[in-house]
Amino acid sequence: MFRLPSGMHLPTAVNRFATRALIAPLLAPTLPVPVRRRGLDLVGASVPLPRGTRRARGELGGVPTEVVAPSVPFGPHRVLYLHGGGYLVGSAASHRPLLAGLAHATGTPVHAPEYRLAPEHPFPAGLEDALAAWHALRAAGHPAERIAVAGDSAGGGLTMALLLRLRADGEDLPGSVGLVSPWLDLGCTADAMTRNAASDAMLDPSWLPSAAADYAPGGVVAPELRPLDADLSGLPPLHVVAGSDEILVDDADTLVERARAAGGTVEYQRVEGMWHAFPTLAGLLAEADDVLGHLGAALRADCVR
Repeated sequence: MFRLPSGMHLPTAVNRFATRALIAPLLAPTLPVPVRRRGLDLVGASVPLPRGTRRARGELGGVPTEVVAPSVPFGPHRVLYLHGGGYLVGSAASHRPLLAGLAHATGTPVHAPEYRLAPEHPFPAGLEDALAAWHALRAAGHPAERIAVAGDSAGGGLTMALLLRLRADGEDLPGSVGLVSPWLDLGCTADAMTRNAASDAMLDPSWLPSAAADYAPGGVVAPELRPLDADLSGLPPLHVVAGSDEILVDDADTLVERARAAGGTVEYQRVEGMWHAFPTLAGLLAEADDVLGHLGAALRADCVR
C-alpha cells in the first residue's frame, strides 16, 4: 500500500478532499458494518507513523488493547485512549496515526482498548470495557492522577461516561482529560447538525441517529448517556478540541460553556476551517499534528507535576 514519507504533510485542501472521498463513505450507513470496519482499518494502516514509534498488542482487564509508544524514556504517566467511530466502527488500527502522534506528544505509552461495539454489543458494553481497562491500569500501579483519559467522537462521549461513572462510584478520577470532537448529544439536536452538514468533510449527519439507536436501543436512559446534562463540577482539567466546520462543534461548545460555568478548568482548541475528528489525520495534516502536539503537552503537564 502506498505510504507518504514520515513527516510529509499534504495541503489542507487535499486532506479535505481525501477525507470526503475516502473516509466519509466508510462512516455512512450505506455499507455493511463489517465492510466499514475493515475499510477504516486499511485507511489507518496507510499512514506512516513517526520514526521511533513502537507498537504492541496485549490486554487490559481482559479487553484486547494496543499500546503505541515512543522510543524515548517514559514518564510516570500513562494515557488511556478510547477511539471514535459512532460506537459501531473504529479500532486502534484505524486510529493508529492519532495514537502515535499523541504518544510522541505526551512522551509515554498510549493504551487503546478495543472496547466492544454496537450493534452486536450495545450500551453498557463499551463503558464496561473502558472501566475494565481503567481498573487494570490502576491495578498495575499507576495512580489515577498519573493517568490521562482521552477519546475522539464517540470515544469522547465514552470518556465522559467513564468520568461520570467513576465519580458516581466514589473512585479517584484521572489527572487529565482530552476530548477530540466529542459526540455528547445522542439526540443529535444541535443546530450544527444542519448548519455544518455541507462543510463537514468527515461526518454525514444522517448516520448519527441510527448509530445512536444501535448503541442505546429501546430508549435506554442512563446518566452516562447524557453528559451535557450532568453536574460537571469537580472534574479533572478538560482539554477540548473541535473544528469550526464539523456537525458536532455545538456539542464541544456546550460542554466547554457548562464545564466552565461549573468552575472547571477547561482549555478549548476550536480550529477554524477544520472538520470532524481532523486529528485522526496525524502525519498527513499539519493542523492535526499541531493540535496533537499541544494536547499531548497539556495532558502530560497535568499528570506530571
